[in-house]
Amino acid sequence: MRITLRISTRLLVFLTVFVFTNSLFAAKPEKPARKSTGIEKRIFWNDSKILGTPDPPAPYRLDVAFPKIQFDQPLAMATITGANRFLIAERYGKIYSFNNDKKSSQKDLVLDLDRTVFGVTAHPKFLQNGFIYVTSLVSSREESDPRGSRVSRFKVTNKNTMSADPKSELVLLEWPTGGHNGGCLRFGPDGYLYLATGDGSGIADGRKTGQDLGDFLGSILRINVDSKSKNKPYSIPADNPFINTPGAKPEIYSYGHRQVWKFSFDPPTGQMWAGEVGQDLWEMIYLIQKGGNYGWSVMEGSHPFRPERPKGPTEFIKPIIEHPHSDFRSITGGYVYRGNRLWKLKGTYIYGDYDTGKVWGLRYINWGLNSTNKKVRLHRELYDSTIRLVEFGQDEQGEVYLVDFVSGTIQWLVPAPPANPNAPKFPRKLSETGLFASTKDHTPNSALIPYTVNAPLWSDAAKKDRFLALPGESKLEFEAMTYPQPAPGSFPGWKFPDGSVLVKTFGLEMEVGNPDSLRRLETRILHHERAPGKDDEYGAQIWYGYTYVWNDDQTDAFLLDAKGADRTFNITDTKAPGGKREQTWHFPSRSECTLCHTMAAKYVLGVNTLQLNKDHNYNGTIANQLDTFDHLGLFEKSPTKPPKELPTLVDYRDETQDLNLRARSYLQANCSHCHRKWGGGNAEFQLLATLPLAETGILNVRPGHGLFKMKESRLIVPGKPGQSMIPYRMNKIGLGRMPHVGSNLVDEQGTKLVTDWIRQLNKTNAAK
Repeated sequence: MRITLRISTRLLVFLTVFVFTNSLFAAKPEKPARKSTGIEKRIFWNDSKILGTPDPPAPYRLDVAFPKIQFDQPLAMATITGANRFLIAERYGKIYSFNNDKKSSQKDLVLDLDRTVFGVTAHPKFLQNGFIYVTSLVSSREESDPRGSRVSRFKVTNKNTMSADPKSELVLLEWPTGGHNGGCLRFGPDGYLYLATGDGSGIADGRKTGQDLGDFLGSILRINVDSKSKNKPYSIPADNPFINTPGAKPEIYSYGHRQVWKFSFDPPTGQMWAGEVGQDLWEMIYLIQKGGNYGWSVMEGSHPFRPERPKGPTEFIKPIIEHPHSDFRSITGGYVYRGNRLWKLKGTYIYGDYDTGKVWGLRYINWGLNSTNKKVRLHRELYDSTIRLVEFGQDEQGEVYLVDFVSGTIQWLVPAPPANPNAPKFPRKLSETGLFASTKDHTPNSALIPYTVNAPLWSDAAKKDRFLALPGESKLEFEAMTYPQPAPGSFPGWKFPDGSVLVKTFGLEMEVGNPDSLRRLETRILHHERAPGKDDEYGAQIWYGYTYVWNDDQTDAFLLDAKGADRTFNITDTKAPGGKREQTWHFPSRSECTLCHTMAAKYVLGVNTLQLNKDHNYNGTIANQLDTFDHLGLFEKSPTKPPKELPTLVDYRDETQDLNLRARSYLQANCSHCHRKWGGGNAEFQLLATLPLAETGILNVRPGHGLFKMKESRLIVPGKPGQSMIPYRMNKIGLGRMPHVGSNLVDEQGTKLVTDWIRQLNKTNAAK
């Protein structure tokens, strides 16, 4: 027994020494090698099964109606009765006129107000009196300023040149400025001027004016501009609904409006139609009635919003159509089509959405034997466009036109070409796309190129894997996307070949901090498909977004329908009460993809010079991504400078980097796709890291969409994050949150970063 024990002890000592000695001399894990390229040879991707679309073909498409005419951020369009001419108002004050002729190439400057213009219309007897009416933003001062917005009359003195005298301005009425100023104005069939004002608030009817008849806000007004009253340059029509209501503004025709963005009249019926921009969940189409109460802000459409608030004196009127925010985000009211060119659309009310570019139509017709029992029929999507649909117009022949805020073009619907009956079926499973060698193991096709970005978009703590797939031997055009025309601080984007696919898989740790608990949630793809028969002159480089949702077994993912979805997961988190929390993950609708992947942002947010000018770990090899792409021959022409001389964002999570660069990179990655010129964010500031901070329009600038009870707040107050609106809204959940889509969880690290950055800002570094 002793001998056995002695031998065992010696053996144990020997083994211990052997293991320890060998551990000293064992080969240590090799550090990733630094090389000039991360991938030696390009493998061509010829396995794509992503062709066409899973959705039925649209019956129409858009074409430019006046190819030789273009404007700078047009906001309003009107017809000059009897002249076969249009008026176009640009955002920053220029108003033009041009002939209703497809060959028109001349636009005549009518007026330059050098201030923001929201609406324009011509008097029905313009040919006799030369009067035009303009809604403009006179002041952006405090919310108590009663003169922020106004309607003015101007006189065109030379009808040959269509020029108006700025000194002829006659101010008709004014109302306070705010987040929603309305501004649409049209003459009705009764000859009276109608005007939408908006609720003058950014969020949740902060003034509580929607149900208040004591001011102009939240209303549609009606006035007679052809006669004067004792104290006003207009008179009140005798049948205005609240002319005898104590305390009410007699100009009010209807109320309970948040932001009517474009209304119109249908001449054969006299019916007034309006598109109402909602807030939380819904966008609405209303038929406007005299004295009608449309519910805001007690209701949002037909849904309770703040039901505890006082109601106005009349009953609520429901919308005839509501769109959820998965389809529409900022509705633009249109016109009833009365033209002859598209006979199938005769009698169809055509409207659309600014954010998603969707164009829809409906017919409101008699139902049953009762001629007064009208219902919405034939309600359908006409086209899913990429334009920023800011306005509709209608000529005297009943043709309807669409105004694109970004390209500045006037477009119209044309019949789509016949569908190809032999078109391949769109893959319904991720495993059918040709993107993965093993979908179950999430092993990409060997032709796909992995990439990472300098400054990732916050996605509610999700982990992401990213891949680029270029078909065949196709190539990228480096920094070729300059459309829209270069603006201060903008940076060119890359132009992609037809058939390109960008792939991003999102996963969440079911136990925070445990990588083994990672669960794949979805794989999103962006598919580039050039518009049929068009080049990129008017932004025809179209990207389509699709989501594949992973099954519970994590073996495959299945194509989500167009409307999107939500799912709640139980997360183990030691920081949460009880160590558990629920997290709702939002799977985006196809329309929501277009909210961020905008034309102004060059569509693709992560695959560009600023984001990819960085090192990437290619399975143990470290190399710059731009060098690797160039080595593989992915560029039509090599960059003219080496990566170290090209601009780049920084990783805002890297605390060794300069705080200013980190914060600017964060705002660029998370906010600038909207908050840039033509980006869709209607606040007038830009969060581009390539702009000097002093030129972004955020320093000591008053918020344009409500103060959230922060009376002295500004977008950014150097040195005072507590008075700065940007971090405040980053730190919100629900109403007023930024980003307003795609996130249900506050980015605590990002909010702290921006807060720390503001705290150290001063007059010296604020200009950088």
